[in-house]
Amino acid sequence: MAERILQDIAEEKRRLTSAQINKNAKEKAKAYHNLGRAYDFLEDFHQAIEYYKQYLSIAEEVGDRVNAGWAYGHLGRDYDSLGDSQRAIECHNQNLRIAKEVGNRADEGCAYGRLGRIYHSLNKFQQAIECHNKHLSIAKEVGNRACEGNAYSELGLTYMLLNQYQRALEYTNKGLIIAKEVGDRAGQSVDYGNLGTIYLCLEDYQQATECTNKSCVIAKEVGDRKEKRSRYLNIGDVRYCLGDVPGAMGYYKLILSDAEEIVDRESQGIAYCSLGNCYRNLHDWKEAIECYKQHLSISEEIGDRMGEACAHKGLGHSFLESHSLNEALEHFRCSVKIYDTLRASSISEDQLKIGFCRHYQCAYAHLWQVLVMLQRNDEALYAAERGRAQALLDALKVTYDLTSLSPRSIESEEDVKYLSMNTTVLTVFLALHLNTVNIWVLGKDGNPIFRQAEIEIGREHEDSFTLLLDTVLKNIRAGVGIRCENRSMDKLRDDSTPSSTQDDNQTADPSQGGIDSLQPLYDAVIGPIKDLLDGDELIVVPDGALSKAPWAALSESLRIRTVPSLTSLKVITDSPCEYHSKSGALLVGEPCLKKITDKRGNPIYDPLKYARMEVEMIGEILKSQTLTGEDATKEAVLQRIASVALVHIAAHGRKETGEIILAPDPRWGSKTPTEEDYILKMSDIQAVKLTARLVVLSCCHSGQGPVSSEGVVGMARAFLFAGARSVLSTLWAIDDEATMMFMKSFYQQLASGERASVALQRAMKCLRDSHDFSAPKYWAPFVLMGDDVKIELEKESFSKS
Repeated sequence: MAERILQDIAEEKRRLTSAQINKNAKEKAKAYHNLGRAYDFLEDFHQAIEYYKQYLSIAEEVGDRVNAGWAYGHLGRDYDSLGDSQRAIECHNQNLRIAKEVGNRADEGCAYGRLGRIYHSLNKFQQAIECHNKHLSIAKEVGNRACEGNAYSELGLTYMLLNQYQRALEYTNKGLIIAKEVGDRAGQSVDYGNLGTIYLCLEDYQQATECTNKSCVIAKEVGDRKEKRSRYLNIGDVRYCLGDVPGAMGYYKLILSDAEEIVDRESQGIAYCSLGNCYRNLHDWKEAIECYKQHLSISEEIGDRMGEACAHKGLGHSFLESHSLNEALEHFRCSVKIYDTLRASSISEDQLKIGFCRHYQCAYAHLWQVLVMLQRNDEALYAAERGRAQALLDALKVTYDLTSLSPRSIESEEDVKYLSMNTTVLTVFLALHLNTVNIWVLGKDGNPIFRQAEIEIGREHEDSFTLLLDTVLKNIRAGVGIRCENRSMDKLRDDSTPSSTQDDNQTADPSQGGIDSLQPLYDAVIGPIKDLLDGDELIVVPDGALSKAPWAALSESLRIRTVPSLTSLKVITDSPCEYHSKSGALLVGEPCLKKITDKRGNPIYDPLKYARMEVEMIGEILKSQTLTGEDATKEAVLQRIASVALVHIAAHGRKETGEIILAPDPRWGSKTPTEEDYILKMSDIQAVKLTARLVVLSCCHSGQGPVSSEGVVGMARAFLFAGARSVLSTLWAIDDEATMMFMKSFYQQLASGERASVALQRAMKCLRDSHDFSAPKYWAPFVLMGDDVKIELEKESFSKS
């Protein structure tokens, strides 16, 4: 193939000489264009650029705007290949401007696609997604299936890097289908390769291997050397994950050799990084460090900030594992600093921030762990706090319009003292590592007290705290709770199982989950600091699996609430007094779900008799109106939720995420509602600017969700993000009748002027002292997150109409 290209080059050069002699501008332009494309194929981008510049010069000279735009597009691609992102962006913007000027929608879309790829390489993911979505929209408009497929593929790749693997699979598969339809073999190779990487991240090694092998076969067929290097990387990664480190190294060395031959610095850097990981795995710290240093040097040279952060992280791991703690500390600091900069400047959507931080959280974690090893415990506290606070802090800054608020520096002991001295309630900050819980107790004297405790449960490399929590919950979470969705959405789609109210967490528990079942959790976290407890109130900043612990239930004498981070608590409590509403209550109960049926027409959800009684009872206590039955639609809730001081929702909740099932709009008649029509999701809440002092989610699993570095990413957190000052949620399936009794006591206390933590403590005692609901499974799932508020409702602020 290369020999044929060289023959084509010789022929085009002869054509160019003839055109120059005859002063034929059209032939000269054609020759310059063809020579540029030929050198592109040979990956000699410097030479290609020189010919495209000549092509552009002729187009501009004769006023050919269309060909000038195409020339800018070619130049942009080649500058991007050489790592000159700034020039590439300038060229593509010129291409975009000309395409809009001449009304060439197809070329406009392609320009957006190329810009998206560059923003992607610069880790400006939000801008990349915006560009690819514009490309996709235009491709659909003009009916260009090939470009539509490319746009889907690029979106899939971006979401893959943000750890949103299901979205990545969806988009990449759409791109692959279209690539097959239009016969784009190179595109198929790319898509199969990306699918291989996604499946690798999902630890589906069989699918990863199959997709990667298909990609390699096609890449060899089309003769794409760059794509071949990408596929070698896929194969190497699969071999590495399967434990074949020498086999993986063989593929990484092939990438390095090929990349050095054609001076592909980006691929060289990736190869050195992968080889560094292999040498680390083999405990060859010296070779690992040399590889990571090469990766760092190349990343600095080509301006790859993400690569720099990754290289520093690799160096930090290598020095840590070889017991060079000070060197490890320096590199982890550099890595965190770069990640902070990238995250702050490149990503605006909260879900993208979560994915970004989760992907690189180990840099933050190892930073505080090294500081603890060096006995620099105050600095370790601030490093751990800053690492988990970032995403939540950004959202709160927007919610409260605190645009001038910025994170304080990470190194200073004074910063830790500042946080400690401004904490009015004894606060316990937890950070987990292996089977060790690191505990900082913050009092009013400005000097955090540090302690550690070991949890001896499970085997080596197992998550001791997850095992501990699972054991505790298994012992107390017996019985049936019916405020959860009756069937999983997978069963709903299959429509193969009759409706049932049986909760899939039901287990046999002869002891009925006595209060002693909470003792192991208390001993693990509260026990080591029991002598430091002063007063009857405690704030816990949990970590990892302990974000799902029943904190409020751990002690009858302590009122315990949680916050995602120290910084978030300060931002909330320091927010302007006038921000949160003092009037209006939105009381939602027993939404009508008759129209939500399976394919056989059978209702999926059972009625919640006590949920209606619950909100009507609360309405009487607070002298407020309620929203129930067919009126309790998603639309009605979102219309009213932003302007009230109190939000209470008693409805079915999803087990995995805590998302809330509301009534479909009755105006649709016989139309079958979709999930979007009736499920209140995190994205719905985060799109609303709340002013509620208190949100009560009287639904099963409302405190659930995936655990991230910032805590549980679920509905409770979404309400806090959106501006709620305090959120009461549940950790598991709750009993309908017991919850009504709990809420009656809770709101009686609130109405008498008590704070939320006091009302929670007394409502839990009410159930504990009852005849039918004394077991922890009934009263332990309720957790309070955020500030400790009072509710003083003024005149009713909305009508039912």
